Amino acid sequence: MERAPVTAPAAGAPPGTAGVPAPAARDTAVTGTETALAADLEAADAASADAGAAPAPRTLGQKVTSAARWSLVNTVVMRLGNFATGIILARFVLGPAAWGVYGIAQTVLLVLLSANELGVGLAIVRWEGDARRFAPTVLTLSAISSCVLYTALFLSAPTVAGLLGSPEASGVLRVMCLCVVLDGLAQVPAGFLTREFAQGKRMVIDALNFVLSTAVTLLLAFEGWGAMAFAWGAVAGNVAALIGCCLAAPGTLRFGWNPEQARALLRFGLPLAGASMLALGVVNVDTMVVGSTTDKVALGFYVLAFNMSGWPVRIISEAARRVSFAGFSRLADSPQALAQGFSRALGVLITGTVPLCVLLGLLAGPIVTLVYGDQWLPAAGALPWLMVLGLTRIGCELAYDCLVAIGQRRSLIMVQGLWLVALIPVLIVAGRTGGIVAVAQGHVLVAGGLVVPVFLFALRRGGIGLRSIARACVWPFFGGAVMAAVIFGLEGVLGDSRLALLAGGTAALAAYVLCVLPSRDFLRGTTPGGGRHRRTA
Repeated sequence: MERAPVTAPAAGAPPGTAGVPAPAARDTAVTGTETALAADLEAADAASADAGAAPAPRTLGQKVTSAARWSLVNTVVMRLGNFATGIILARFVLGPAAWGVYGIAQTVLLVLLSANELGVGLAIVRWEGDARRFAPTVLTLSAISSCVLYTALFLSAPTVAGLLGSPEASGVLRVMCLCVVLDGLAQVPAGFLTREFAQGKRMVIDALNFVLSTAVTLLLAFEGWGAMAFAWGAVAGNVAALIGCCLAAPGTLRFGWNPEQARALLRFGLPLAGASMLALGVVNVDTMVVGSTTDKVALGFYVLAFNMSGWPVRIISEAARRVSFAGFSRLADSPQALAQGFSRALGVLITGTVPLCVLLGLLAGPIVTLVYGDQWLPAAGALPWLMVLGLTRIGCELAYDCLVAIGQRRSLIMVQGLWLVALIPVLIVAGRTGGIVAVAQGHVLVAGGLVVPVFLFALRRGGIGLRSIARACVWPFFGGAVMAAVIFGLEGVLGDSRLALLAGGTAALAAYVLCVLPSRDFLRGTTPGGGRHRRTA
């Protein structure tokens, strides 16, 4: 249950759900779009602006820190719950074929979610004035586009499922993609929660989503509903989350229409929706390729391996992305503060992710067998490569949020488009010649050899240089290399028993902690003397 979305994802979030360079280096056309959005929204509804808004009682840094803590707790708890549910389903109820059908439906859903509100929902988070002035127009646009997308999917579901190699997935598609409509309705209230860094409320909402969706999924799965259990579970959870978002952000689910606001919002949002769709295409095209070039069983193994590789991405990166876009947006006008904030955020993410990636990658076989059982062992072949991809995605997603926040949408669309265009032929050839392992290797080849350098170039244009990025990554990467040496060294001595697995993993983690200790002041945002780096709030 790991590729499943949580309704009303944070702005910019992909996959996860979604949801990050200096003003002088901005794309002039993009800057003009932002200026037009500001001017048009002001002109369209200036009379209703709230001139008496009270100043924020806390600084930006305090808000981001508090929200990040809540978001991390939320993400860890929810992912552990999903992890446990996935084990139950994989071990006792559903086989690889059912997971393959679910993977197809989930892939289509995520692609639709990437553009279901035409990108206008991000204006709720990005706009520095009173977002409630244009929120009704945002909700109307989002609802209309979501309903149109779902209608098109409902009519074309048999064709889409057939093209992806799973004709029986059409019914699952039609049910699961009801989440598109629910997500469209939730965009505005969820956007206000993200804008206000209200991650405590989001945790309660996500808990309601999880409890209801898991209960429905397990009940239907044990009743023999197969992949359809995932679909109805997702719909039930999304309904609960929509209700929770509306209660947590009262007064935001209000429809309205202002033509001038709509035009300004579409000029702002459509480039973001295009970039988001490209980003989701990059993450999910592999499922389409595996489904069309192999069979449902192989696809089920690949979906499980991909979900496992996403554990660190979802636990750490998703928690950060719920606050990163809003935080970077507040720093967009201060190049130095933005560069420092991005470097530190990247350092924290990479430091927390590297040990998980190393353990899951180097101990793939024993971990898959221990957690899911012997029938899922073929998934372990692709897992090491997908862990490398997962680590790469974390850095790319943070860069994505930064580029969106500062308005470099043209650069972002170029990067995502290049990634997708290069990835499709590589994965098709890999799927036909080497199966799921070759598909995972092709992912890493394109991401590391092409996409990362392009992202580095785009960030450098915005004032975030290679030195800042290297500073964030050097100690975690060194610690990861030491971890690998420890694991390989102890493997021959301790063997491959469960006790040996635990001992080797513990020793490797201890070695990693010692290696990254020199970076603790940087990660905490303090100078070696105990002072705190100056930031622009």
